[in-house]
Amino acid sequence: MLPVVSIVGRPNVGKSTIFNRLIGERRAIVHDEYGVTRDRHYGESYWNGVDFTVIDTGGYLPDDMDVMVVGIREQVHIALEESDLVLFVVDVESGINTLDKSVANLLRQQEKPVLVVANKADNEMRRLNASEFYELGFDEIFPISGISGSGSGDLLDRVVELLPEKEPEQEETAPKLAFVGRPNVGKSSLVNALLNDERSIVTDIAGTTRDTINSKLEFDGREYILVDTAGLRKRVKVKENIEFYSTVRTEKAIRECDVAVLILDAVRGFEDQDKRVLREAEKFNKGLIIVLNKWDLIDDKDTNTVKEFETYIYESVPQLNYVPIVTISAVNKKRIHRVIEMTDEVLRERAKQISTSEFNNFLDEILHARPLPMKRGKQLKISYASQVKSNPPVFKFFMNSPQDLPPNYRRYLENKIRDKYGFTGVPITMTFKQK
Repeated sequence: MLPVVSIVGRPNVGKSTIFNRLIGERRAIVHDEYGVTRDRHYGESYWNGVDFTVIDTGGYLPDDMDVMVVGIREQVHIALEESDLVLFVVDVESGINTLDKSVANLLRQQEKPVLVVANKADNEMRRLNASEFYELGFDEIFPISGISGSGSGDLLDRVVELLPEKEPEQEETAPKLAFVGRPNVGKSSLVNALLNDERSIVTDIAGTTRDTINSKLEFDGREYILVDTAGLRKRVKVKENIEFYSTVRTEKAIRECDVAVLILDAVRGFEDQDKRVLREAEKFNKGLIIVLNKWDLIDDKDTNTVKEFETYIYESVPQLNYVPIVTISAVNKKRIHRVIEMTDEVLRERAKQISTSEFNNFLDEILHARPLPMKRGKQLKISYASQVKSNPPVFKFFMNSPQDLPPNYRRYLENKIRDKYGFTGVPITMTFKQK
């Protein structure tokens, strides 16, 4: 897990500008109006050999000033729970105001390191004026300009000094399964059913699992690490922050797992958030399984019901139709071990290695069946190919003019590879190199 740095502060002090500066790309929306950042953003930064996650907690724009204070307090609380270090952003142009003092009071009550970032210090006078923020009670103040980057180097030097050292990774041979999905779909219930104990708290309230929980499972003589990524505990009325930090934890778990098990509520169906999680797992080349939980609650089931659900999901994400779907009831423990059996199948597929000679014979057949197109008067040709990696599988193709290969022909190659060799539940990476 990478250390986490959260950016907090009142609206319109330039948090998103600083976020974009730290991660080196323009991802957060930057605007002069209050509350533009309604969604939360996170990215990765690298400085002096240290990788860390940066979180922009965004602004907050309610109608009532009291609600604004509550909202910012909520963001700070969650940032403190999740972070190793907090950047408290203030505006040197407008000076200290009541909301700054409110945030400062909360930050002083905890032990996490806090650096005050006096933003908009675009000239010498403003840099000198930054000293007024010592009134907030913190020892270290860094005048910077989020727009020009002035002063950001000194800030980052101090950030990486304060971050905890990354613990050496222990050798772990057991495959790691990340149980991911929206709140209240049954992630903890399924983990408990598999472990046959009360390792996690299971209730009907969404978001009761505060922390990512790892448990060991032994099944048919094999060990597995089960990672329950259920969301944070709900606080007050501001739930958008909870959901955001839950996605941060899910993303971390996906990065470190071997197989991502996306759990859906069969009654609620397949939603946009589920699609995002699937695409995230595919981006990191993880094994993928979709589990339809609460199958016992589906009325009027017949022999075609499962097929109808599969069609509905695959039509929603046609590029992910290689992901297997399992129906279960975690509460009744029906078919729950089918999840582990399917995991074993996906792990075998992920480790599959095809010999170069066999793969090139296969490639000759599919190229003959559908020849490569002409581009700019030149016949495209693939000379040879090989699987250069497994866990996850990577195929390298050597050809002339790889930049001219149409996307539909790439999809054709992947579909033919899957028709021939399977790779159930496994993303395939294909690279095309100039011969």
